[in-house]
Amino acid sequence: MSGKKGKVQCIDNEILEKLSLTNRNKFLNYNLMSFLDSIHLQFLKGAQKFFENFEKANYITHNEDFYEWMPEIGNNGYISRLYKYEDIDLNYEPHGMTTEFMKILAMDFFDPQLTMAIEATTVSLNSILLHHDDFKIRLKAIKELVTGKKIGCICITEPERGSDAVNMQTTCEKQDDGSFLLNGEKIYQTNGSKADWAVIYAVTEKNKGNTMAQFLVDTSWDGWTAERINIPWTPRMHLSKEYFVNLKIPPECVLGKPGEGRSHLFEGLNLERLFIVCLNTAEAWNAITHAVIYANMRKQFDKEILKYQGVGFPLSDLWAQTTSLTLATLNICKMIDDKMEQLGTLPKDFNLALGTTASQLKFLSAKLSERVVYECANLMGGAGVCDNTLMHDLLGISRLQEIGGGTRQVQSYIMSSALRQLFKLL
Repeated sequence: MSGKKGKVQCIDNEILEKLSLTNRNKFLNYNLMSFLDSIHLQFLKGAQKFFENFEKANYITHNEDFYEWMPEIGNNGYISRLYKYEDIDLNYEPHGMTTEFMKILAMDFFDPQLTMAIEATTVSLNSILLHHDDFKIRLKAIKELVTGKKIGCICITEPERGSDAVNMQTTCEKQDDGSFLLNGEKIYQTNGSKADWAVIYAVTEKNKGNTMAQFLVDTSWDGWTAERINIPWTPRMHLSKEYFVNLKIPPECVLGKPGEGRSHLFEGLNLERLFIVCLNTAEAWNAITHAVIYANMRKQFDKEILKYQGVGFPLSDLWAQTTSLTLATLNICKMIDDKMEQLGTLPKDFNLALGTTASQLKFLSAKLSERVVYECANLMGGAGVCDNTLMHDLLGISRLQEIGGGTRQVQSYIMSSALRQLFKLL
């Protein structure tokens, strides 16, 4: 059965069987096979097969606590594929932004809420990886996160600050032994109340972003408290509010000293927003795949509903827009991979330009994903909004994506500021 196992079956068995994960994966592959090189297509198929087998072997209904699945997922190399992770004695191949996109596609078709939670872990571990400096505790955190043994979160957003990520209230005070004491609150962190490791940003002076520092925290330490927030649209995913009361950070867990945190934060935001772009694209494909299969099987007035212009034409339009978004996403992923392969890092000028590009794609993909998911659910009628398929999860998540990683308005501000800077170059 595809998607969630609802208490009441609303869709007949023949359609549910056709909506299987295997069939939906096939539809996606038929659409992508002409765009992907062989190494990425084979990786995608391998990841899909893993999740198909995982679903069957564990009798998954998608009502479970997916956090319990992470060790097995990580053990098979599907938490993060952005890097080789040679620093922790792994050698993932293939790896890179395009491979990460393929992983997100395969995982999202299996379970969208799981995918969103795992990408939060990925954002936190990448922040540590970029600044581990061979400290044992930092390498330990990276290995535990990338192998799924532990769960991660990244703590940026604060109450009453929202997307104003720079003017923080959470403070850090340096001690004589080189450690720091953290005091303050964060909110809306994905995985917060489940996290074992957290990356936290704080300032030495409130509202002064140029004093920002970046820290690695073991959430078992005294001074960390997290409580889960109820987000009805994502009932299985833990979003939380965190409290820090004299939370002591040892010197070896200072990822960026005061004054360095701001650049570290924006360095991570580019990747976070591009991960969201990949998620949005995957969610759109997942919704279209459900709707296409359903519309080809569901009959009304003795004719498949896809044959009615009111269904077939709008579905074709959504399909075309999602294909265009996919091509744009693949292009930026390839650009990043090429730079990393040639130079081993992203040049400063490229990274600056990437900030605007990430905002553009995040802005457009979030809006498109929300429309695609809603319209596909609408075209499916009651079958699109009941709990018999993953459409219910997709509807919930797509309504969060314009908020997470910086709201729609913040992306517009970044883009309009870039237009002003471009004008000044004339």
